[in-house]
Amino acid sequence: MVYNKVIETNHIMFELKMTEDQVFDGLKKNFGKEFTAADVRAFCAMNDIGYSTVTKKIKQYKVGKGKWNLEVTQKVVDKIENSYSAPSVEPVKQRNLVPDRDDIFVPFGSFADVKNIIKSKLFYPAFITGLSGNGKTFSVEQACATLGRELIRVNITIETDEDDLIGGFRLVNGETVWHNGPVIEALERGAVLLLDEIDLASNKILCLQSILEGNGVFLKKIGKFIKPSRGFNVIATANTKGKGSDDGRFIGTNVLNEAFLERFPVTFEQDYPSPAIETKILGRVASSLGVDDDNFCKRLVDWGDIIRKTFYDGGIEEIISTRRLVHILRAYSIFKNKQKSIQVCVNRFDDETKQSFLELYDKVDAEFEFDKAEESAYND
Repeated sequence: MVYNKVIETNHIMFELKMTEDQVFDGLKKNFGKEFTAADVRAFCAMNDIGYSTVTKKIKQYKVGKGKWNLEVTQKVVDKIENSYSAPSVEPVKQRNLVPDRDDIFVPFGSFADVKNIIKSKLFYPAFITGLSGNGKTFSVEQACATLGRELIRVNITIETDEDDLIGGFRLVNGETVWHNGPVIEALERGAVLLLDEIDLASNKILCLQSILEGNGVFLKKIGKFIKPSRGFNVIATANTKGKGSDDGRFIGTNVLNEAFLERFPVTFEQDYPSPAIETKILGRVASSLGVDDDNFCKRLVDWGDIIRKTFYDGGIEEIISTRRLVHILRAYSIFKNKQKSIQVCVNRFDDETKQSFLELYDKVDAEFEFDKAEESAYND
C-alpha cells in the first residue's frame, strides 16, 4: 500500500517537474504547431503524463474544441471570438467597395446577362471566357457600378493559395490576429467576388469548392463558420475555358480541376465588340482625352476588324484587341502623331507582324501615308 503511494507520488512529481516549455517543445516536435486531442493523448502516453496536466499547460493555445495552435494565444482567440475583425488602420467594413461608373463604357457582349445575374442577388456563379483585351473584367465592374453593388476583385496567379483567398493570421502591433481574406469579406458583405484570370491558378484554389456551392466556409484555424450573406456571388474571368492553351498564346494558363469548373453553372463566351460598338467606345475614349478625330477612330476600328477576321481565318497568329486600339488613341493624345502612336503600340509584335500591321493601316486610311524613314527614326 505504501509502495503504491510512493509510485503515485513520484508520478505526480514527474508531472509537476515537466515545465510548460518542455510540454510546448515536445508537442511541437512531434505534431507541429497545430494538433488535436488525439495527438495530446499520444504525447501523454509517450511521456507517462496525465492528459489534464498537459492541457492545463497549453490552455492558452486552445483554438477550438479538442484543437490547439501553438502560434495563437487564448488572448487572440478571445479577441477573435468577440470582435472577429482584423484590427487595421481602416477597417474594411467601413470602406465603400462599389466601383465608380466609367463614362467611356459601352455595354456589349455578356454585359446584360452578367448584370441580370448580379441584380437577381441569387447565388449563381458565372465563368466568362474570351481573348485578351475584350472587356471581360471591365464589364463586370461596370455592371456592379450600375447596380450599386460592392465588388471585390482578386487577381489570380500560380502562387494564389488559401491564405491569400480565405485569410490567415497576421502580426499587427506585436500581436498575432486573424485577418479576413477577400473571399470572407465578400461572403460577409454579400458582395460580388471577381476571380480575375482564374486559369492562371494552381490546384491550391480548390479551397473554394464549398464556397462555389453556396454553402459558406468553415474557418478551421479559428473554429468559425461563415455563411454567405444575400447577394454574394462569384464571377470568374479567363482567356481559356480552364483547359490550358494549346496554341501557346496564353502561356502560364493551367488545366483547372473538372470538379471545380463544374461548379460554374454558366459560361459566357465574350467576343470583341462589333465595329459599330467599338467605334462608339473609341469615340468616348477620344472625347475623354480631348482628341477630336472621328475619322481616326473609324479607321482604327476598320483596321482592327480586318486583322481579327484574318486571325480567325488562320491567316495570322496575332490580333489587335480593343484595349490596344485604346492604347493607340492614348498615345496619339500624347505624341500628336498617328504613325508614331500606331508604331509604338505595335512594337510588341515580331518584326514581320509589326510591318504587315503598319502597311495594312496605310491601305485602310487614305489620309495616312506610312513613312519608313520616320519609322526608322523611331527605332534608332
